[in-house]
Amino acid sequence: MPKMKTNRAAAKRFKKTANGGLKSANAYTSHRFHGKTKKQRRQLRGLSMMDKTNVKRYKKLIQA
Repeated sequence: MPKMKTNRAAAKRFKKTANGGLKSANAYTSHRFHGKTKKQRRQLRGLSMMDKTNVKRYKKLIQA
């Protein structure tokens, strides 16, 4: 059986952690910041861990 191809779109968006989780950028960070509080904007910076209910599905996409 041939190897499964990596989904390149997913590979560019998600990174695997050492313990097997996935981290990704936050949503709601591209525009309309005037409607968000300073606290919301600060907490949207950086990366966050993906919810465990989605991890199995996305791991399949990014396996090499």
